[in-house]
Amino acid sequence: MEPDRYATVLVALINNRRDLEIAREQHWYRIPVRHAPPRAVGAPVLAFYQTAAFGAEKWAVNYWAEATAWDVVTRRQLLPDQPNHPRANQKYYRVSLGELQRLPHPIPSRSWRRITFIVTHWERLQEAAEINDLLHGTIWEERLWAAFRKAGILAERQYALEERRAPYTMDFAIFCRQGPVGVTCQEPGRATAHSLPEGALSDLGWLLLRFSAQ
Repeated sequence: MEPDRYATVLVALINNRRDLEIAREQHWYRIPVRHAPPRAVGAPVLAFYQTAAFGAEKWAVNYWAEATAWDVVTRRQLLPDQPNHPRANQKYYRVSLGELQRLPHPIPSRSWRRITFIVTHWERLQEAAEINDLLHGTIWEERLWAAFRKAGILAERQYALEERRAPYTMDFAIFCRQGPVGVTCQEPGRATAHSLPEGALSDLGWLLLRFSAQ
């Protein structure tokens, strides 16, 4: 039976062939408890974003599986052949999986970006043409994203800027010939995660555009 259209899907990073084989043959996947997105714990579906280790399947979501159980165990219990690993006592979710299934089409990332987890839902997983289509935003972000797509503007959603001074995530990043442009949607009463001063962004070569929901 196919999942409900709004069933939560956790897209998780898989960066080595051994972990993919464990998911395919032993039907489980591990997630560090301290790093798991709280709203995705217990999700009924997992999908996997594959890195450069996977050749022709790299930088894309190609597979999904039903998640039948989420159990907390130690790494030592999961991988008894590595008893002296530095994280042997760390707690993990052991997510029990059904059969690994291939998506109707790959969901590629158009450009390199750091991806660990994406929380989305089943309908988006089925309809996404690329990674940005999996991401959720506010109603204003969704409208702006639709406008970018209609205009043929290639934007990256929820783009994390690697900056030592402070964490900074832009609602959208657009990489132009003249330099990168960051776009944020400002809404009344909305707490913002955009903590890096605009001047600091300018120093890094970014132009920042702020759009008001009003």
